[in-house]
Amino acid sequence: MNNRAVLFLLFGLLVLKEINGLQKRCLRCRSRGELGSCGDPFPFNVTEPEAEIGIHVVACPSGWCGKLIEGTTGAFRADDYGAATQRMCLQRPPNDYEERCAYTMWNHKKVYMCFCNGDLCNSAVKISTVPLVMLLTLIVTIWNIL
Repeated sequence: MNNRAVLFLLFGLLVLKEINGLQKRCLRCRSRGELGSCGDPFPFNVTEPEAEIGIHVVACPSGWCGKLIEGTTGAFRADDYGAATQRMCLQRPPNDYEERCAYTMWNHKKVYMCFCNGDLCNSAVKISTVPLVMLLTLIVTIWNIL
């Protein structure tokens, strides 16, 4: 295989990876207390979340994921068993398109909520370095071929 064919193959793989990355996914789960499977920090490998009951990877058309933690203000009711963590796909992005975490009101309760934009970004670990590593590999390969 000549150098141009290798370069074309690497470029094709990079483009294919980026096209596949356009479909963003979010984790969807809810649990309460320290022993819950949806807790914070997320206790599972984000590449194999479906191995745990109650954790789902869902396609997210908006590309925006959310993480909501209720019961973190210290004002627990008598029937609370600890902080509840919920991860979800947001139907639409925040008005300012900014990723952030802050206290807000949700269903008449004060909750801590995070908004993020990216594939499986509402887990504890972001996997955003993969395209950068692939791009660097491509640049080094081109540099060595030329």
